[in-house]
Amino acid sequence: MSHTFHIPVLGLAFSVDTPLKVGRYGIASTVSIVDDELLERMRKHHAEKHQLDYVPIYKGVPDSRAQRITAYLNLLNDLLNEQFEKLKHLPFGEQNDLERYFDLLPPTSQLKQGYELMQEYPDEAGKQAFQNLLRAHLQKGAIDVNIMSKVDKLNFDPDGQYTGDENTDALAALRGFAQSNLQSSVILSAGMNPKLYSYLEKFPDFFPDSNGNLRKKVILKVSDFRSALIQAKFLAKKGIWVAEFRIESGLNCGGHAFATDGLLLGPILEEFKQKRQAMADELQKMYSAALAEKGINCTTAPVQRISVQGGIGTAPEDRFLLENYKLDGTGWGSPFLLVPEATNVDDDTLQHLAAATEDDYYVSAASPLGVLFNNFKNSSIEQQRLQRIEKNRPGSPCTKKFLCTNTEFTEQPICTASREYQNHKINQLQALALPADEYQEQFNTITEKICLCEGLCASAYIKNDMLKPRESTAVAVCPGPNLAFFSRTYSLEEMVKHIYGQINLLENVQRPNLFINELNLYVEYLRKDISTHLKGWSDKKEKYLLKFKNQLQDGINYYKNLLPQITNETQEYLHKMYTDLMVAETHLHALAGGLQTA
Repeated sequence: MSHTFHIPVLGLAFSVDTPLKVGRYGIASTVSIVDDELLERMRKHHAEKHQLDYVPIYKGVPDSRAQRITAYLNLLNDLLNEQFEKLKHLPFGEQNDLERYFDLLPPTSQLKQGYELMQEYPDEAGKQAFQNLLRAHLQKGAIDVNIMSKVDKLNFDPDGQYTGDENTDALAALRGFAQSNLQSSVILSAGMNPKLYSYLEKFPDFFPDSNGNLRKKVILKVSDFRSALIQAKFLAKKGIWVAEFRIESGLNCGGHAFATDGLLLGPILEEFKQKRQAMADELQKMYSAALAEKGINCTTAPVQRISVQGGIGTAPEDRFLLENYKLDGTGWGSPFLLVPEATNVDDDTLQHLAAATEDDYYVSAASPLGVLFNNFKNSSIEQQRLQRIEKNRPGSPCTKKFLCTNTEFTEQPICTASREYQNHKINQLQALALPADEYQEQFNTITEKICLCEGLCASAYIKNDMLKPRESTAVAVCPGPNLAFFSRTYSLEEMVKHIYGQINLLENVQRPNLFINELNLYVEYLRKDISTHLKGWSDKKEKYLLKFKNQLQDGINYYKNLLPQITNETQEYLHKMYTDLMVAETHLHALAGGLQTA
């Protein structure tokens, strides 16, 4: 791979066409394929932009969801291939995309070092041969796709008849990717979906050829070693190899947040480091046996990468993670929201993100999925939500229905962010005749939900001038809290050179180490959890919270022992990190005292 970092999926639309912006420079990025309506509209946009024929795929036609996804991914692939071929044939020595490709490479890259040697080559004929060799080794960035495994809505025809398991949202999305001409990876996130995982077996591209090569690979986004191994074994027994584990911080990340019972990133990475080879050996045996049963002859052991993402903010942090935990790569997501040439963020949202402080980012219950969601106070969708409550019309119109999971009031599922659901729920609440403060608390819980289907797409429509008449301009954005430390917009060069330590965009910024930042988020999460459950305390809840607290303490002890191994930071930095650890430990002990008296 050309680069040591990738750009993870950013919402539904923020990275929907990022491959066309960074892929020709060898940078891998990830496209969400949850929303086929968004993909169809983006296909039309890019087809017209590049003067290509566009034949619409209407929602009512059979298998339209999978067909739309396939068509969009094929277009991305064709356009990126065209960009890359043009880049490879550009002349050296001029200010063009070819020179930019080499300029963006990490200083440690052998390809970049070869490029620098070529420039010093005395003989013109030899220099030409050197240039041809360099061109042959260029690699484009992968167009990977993301499917949230649990976002798997059942679908019904106009007569109300269930259209079958293979037409649920997640399976249709997988089919759309599997039938595309991409040679890349599907990233499965947000937990295990056995039905979806089993469906991988239907597609030959996920199985190796005689040389062990895979046209399409599976990447699992995971939050701890145990869940990674369980999921990978399930797949290996079916002859599906996990090509990469993408470890993501439970709370110090963008999008949905999955707290890991107090298990912190450092200890999680340590467990992967210690058990990586044993896991690969165990999976290899299952994988080979499953392939043999299917009559697939493959003796080459597949490569298995491990990467990490969530809250990385400086080059020393990035380098320490790669070197200390023997990782194959890192993910940098939220900072790229401030790189206009790489992502789809409208000007208004961009200005608010650039000016934001730590207090503007918070973990919320705004997602209709019922999973914690990293939210931004100054988003236009949050203002819209509050205005609708003021007008006594809480909730959103529900047009896309991707997150319809609730059947409390209806036979077919509806979304908890919808006006329909919130009206039902508020009427039910009013009938309880609760005290005013308790009523308001429950009312706030009901109306906190926002429409992610529309909100996470709006920014791309605004930026690309694609809004339809009367379409909502309210933007939802879900950055990780680490974005608070980046305070302006940046060029692609600036962000990439920051990642590789060639410049420092956070110079003179007071920012805790990424491990400390995550620890503080977990301590605050525990504090809120204890406070929330004081009214309905139970032995089961106490046991869970004590486990959470104990794992946080184990993490603190781990970091105390880790400090001497962090040799690429100053003594002043390490002293500050130790002080921050002690402060977090004091807060944790105070919470532990509250647990014992609850």
